[in-house]
Amino acid sequence: KYWRASNYLAVGQIYLLDKNPLLRRPLTLSDVKSRLLGHFGTTPGQNFIYCHLNKLINDTGRSIIYISGPGHGGPAIVAQVYLEGTYTEYYPDITEDAVGMGKLFKQFSFPGGIPSHVAPETPGSMHEGGELGYSLSHAYGAVLDKPDLLVACVVGDGEAETGPLATSWHANKFLNPKTDGAVLPILHLNGYKIANPTVLDRIPRSELTALFVGYGYDPIIVEGDDPAKMHPLFADALQMCNDKITSIQATARSSSAPITRPAWPMIILRTPKGWTGPKELNGKLIEGTWRSHQVPMSSPAQNPSHFSHLEAWLRSYDPDSLFDEDGALMPELKALVPPYELRMGNNPFTNPRVKMLRLPPFADYGIDIPHRGAVKASDTSIVGKFLRDVIRKNESARNFRVFGPDETASNRLHALFEATDKQFLGEIIPSDDNMSNDGRVMEMLSEHQCKFNGESARHEGVILL
Repeated sequence: KYWRASNYLAVGQIYLLDKNPLLRRPLTLSDVKSRLLGHFGTTPGQNFIYCHLNKLINDTGRSIIYISGPGHGGPAIVAQVYLEGTYTEYYPDITEDAVGMGKLFKQFSFPGGIPSHVAPETPGSMHEGGELGYSLSHAYGAVLDKPDLLVACVVGDGEAETGPLATSWHANKFLNPKTDGAVLPILHLNGYKIANPTVLDRIPRSELTALFVGYGYDPIIVEGDDPAKMHPLFADALQMCNDKITSIQATARSSSAPITRPAWPMIILRTPKGWTGPKELNGKLIEGTWRSHQVPMSSPAQNPSHFSHLEAWLRSYDPDSLFDEDGALMPELKALVPPYELRMGNNPFTNPRVKMLRLPPFADYGIDIPHRGAVKASDTSIVGKFLRDVIRKNESARNFRVFGPDETASNRLHALFEATDKQFLGEIIPSDDNMSNDGRVMEMLSEHQCKFNGESARHEGVILL
């Protein structure tokens, strides 16, 4: 029922104005937006995942944040943070009743309202949903030096075809289970992009599994279209992943031996695109096809024949069984919301936690030049000494890192390695220099990966080379 409530709110945001949000009277054309914008196709699957993560939080007390790779599915995350009460806390005018719900609906993709994707103003967001490819990089950056944090990163199968995303699967080679948190990638296969099938949905299951085993993951596949069967299957998969992550971290943190890179769990979730939406319209299939990617049926103002189908779709969620007379979520459903401090929309890790960076006096690194040509020096080598000392001064706080595309030494910042190593969880051989499981420098040739890892690390000091 909680999933139904979130799906109802999502459809309402795409289609409805503020006049009749709970369908307490028959729907009329004046209740519907004249221009429709939004993406429904990914939304039910993301709502499904979010609901089950709430259950995992309630069962385990884990600190979890949600990153939406297919972030154009903004209706899902807005619906979720509204249901949990966080949206109203940030935007008091959007109250948890029929009036507030109407305002929530009207503002979506509306002049003076909110964007259709997971935008910076969405509570709990730390990943801009309007551009694809960077979700996993942001997820891995977010857990660095946050040993108690779990990031559930939903990767869309369209997004998975981008270069930055394809590279970022390798970020697991840099994650230290002793000092960092964990990322749970959830590859959401709903089969289609805007008008074409997705590559990963159309390869054999054995090939799909082998791909992610080769990346160093331990994949669990959950697939189906029957909600009654899918809910327990996905709940079990999440619990299994949580148990594996807990075991990996406990093993690493209870031993002083060198860490062997673990095979972190991930989930491959296959559900229909536009799940719970219209099955067909005008003789053409909608649910489970590319036609549900954005707006499954166009505005009844332009296509009056769609009007009855829209009302039937909205009523299929049975809003009267989900919201009380005033429009508030039913008490038994509100009881499913995690505790205040653990709500994903309110998780403090999505906002900076400040530990002031301790800096040495920069004037101490000045070069005395008595006359022109008397001293031979390199500006970057001096900067390297300054950064070396920044690392030393902040060693216990673990709030400063350097990210670069294999250019720390070539940029003459090699003094850094007097204070730290390069963090790497792949195989380290005797001839490697300055490599260890734990270090403040991270190097990978992908500049996308370096940039977005560092951007989301939320450290007080990050240097991107």
